[in-house]
Amino acid sequence: MDKKQIVALLNKDLEGEHGAIIQYLNHAYGIGEGELACEIEAIAREEMRHLDWLAETIVGLGGEPSLTRGKTVLTGKAPPAWMENDVIAEEEAIALYKAHIKAIDDPKVKRLLQRILSDEESHRADFAHFVDKAKEEKLKDVRGKAVNKTTEILNWGIEHEYTVVLQYMFQSYYLKNKEAQKELQDQAINEMQHMGWLAEQLIDVESSPQLEHTEVEATGKKVKMADMLKADIRIENRVAEIYGKTAKESGEPKIKRLMERLRSHELYHSNLFSEMLKGE
Repeated sequence: MDKKQIVALLNKDLEGEHGAIIQYLNHAYGIGEGELACEIEAIAREEMRHLDWLAETIVGLGGEPSLTRGKTVLTGKAPPAWMENDVIAEEEAIALYKAHIKAIDDPKVKRLLQRILSDEESHRADFAHFVDKAKEEKLKDVRGKAVNKTTEILNWGIEHEYTVVLQYMFQSYYLKNKEAQKELQDQAINEMQHMGWLAEQLIDVESSPQLEHTEVEATGKKVKMADMLKADIRIENRVAEIYGKTAKESGEPKIKRLMERLRSHELYHSNLFSEMLKGE
């Protein structure tokens, strides 16, 4: 099997990991605070590591990681049904990884997929246990249906944060500068924290987080690091301005504090990227 064929298979795996991350985060946010939500978020973070490993391997093979999100199943009226869907998602991932391990003859890639497979088998067992746990604890969907100016800006924030998580991660895979690569990945992790804060606030105001992203900018083999950073600075300055405006206009103390905190973080990112750009 040549590198191009291996990349095609790995991108299918990567797309599956992307879909699983969003499916599991939706379920964690829908359950609300508590031990089970934390356990599901931990699994989502493991899937993020898988995505990271796969993307780095794809770039190492001369390919480009796919930004397409794989299947995300968000049906089911209550947490036990969600957990059953997550078991199915893991079973499908296990079958795909087994097929790809059998098909790929590159020992390094095969070893990576075997490593990921072991995690997926553990996740399947975890979610099977979570089905029973959700029933025992009589967990319900804590999301509401409120739609107003506040919920719109919070969901806009999630859309932005989700976009830049992808943007910074995927940019980092192409960088040869290890320090810059690490900085972008660190800021992507911070942006994922922002997603969680915004989602929690949406639950508090009896609404529902919408985990969607917009177009990812300035990433790929042919994009120079300077152009990546310029795009990142633009988006950080724009969103900092919007968060700042929202903080001034909001009459709700919790929303105001969250927006001020997010604005501060985004300005930090902008300043950091500006310093990195100067060093180019």
